[in-house]
Amino acid sequence: MRELLEAVATGEVSPAEAQAELAGYATGEAGRFDAARETRAGVPEAILADGKTPAEVADLAATAVETTGRAIVTRLDADALATVRERLASHDAEDTYHERARVLVAHTDGFERPHLDATVGVVTAGTSDAEPAGEAAVLAREMGAQVERVDDVGVASIVRLLDQLPALRDLDVLIVAAGREGALPTVVAGLVDTPVIGLPVSTGYGHAGDGEAALDGMLQSCTALTVVNVDAGFTAGAQAALIARAVDAARDG
Repeated sequence: MRELLEAVATGEVSPAEAQAELAGYATGEAGRFDAARETRAGVPEAILADGKTPAEVADLAATAVETTGRAIVTRLDADALATVRERLASHDAEDTYHERARVLVAHTDGFERPHLDATVGVVTAGTSDAEPAGEAAVLAREMGAQVERVDDVGVASIVRLLDQLPALRDLDVLIVAAGREGALPTVVAGLVDTPVIGLPVSTGYGHAGDGEAALDGMLQSCTALTVVNVDAGFTAGAQAALIARAVDAARDG
């Protein structure tokens, strides 16, 4: 404790870093950032931009890089991007914005992302599924998994999927994103001996075209798969990466 206080006094450790170490979270103007989440639960804390002002998102992102060396911001619109980047630049953090996924990831110079000897496949039925699938891919990669994308293999022309089966069967865990009736995860899970996570997407026409039909279809699947909520790319990526971590530990052992 004394060493930490002395480090704060000399400027080697910021008050936010000290609070994060002592309490597990850091408090800024925009709220509390769970700096210990990755250590506690294996999943890094992320900042959901929806419902927050650009200034609030920027404040939380700055707290994230200050306390953990990394910021992950999801559902970030281009309008708020400049504000967040300007704030992160003052913390010497380099960022990458994944435009289609609407996710920004920033790292400080000394940050080292984990590396897992395991690969997550992110599969989409069509191009319209790219946003939540991209969010899942970014999160899985940030948790250390290798990520392989297999896109546009929906059941409307199932030959596209069959062409990719050898590659899919070589992967350790699959996230399969689909809108409309959500059939693709069921089909994939019936053809591979790999854990499959169904990611329903809010695309489609008319009745239940907001992802409801896709979610219901996946929940009623006659094959063995798990399902996350509609458009919940972050959750799908986190679950897949936790499985990848177990695979990595088994291979290392």
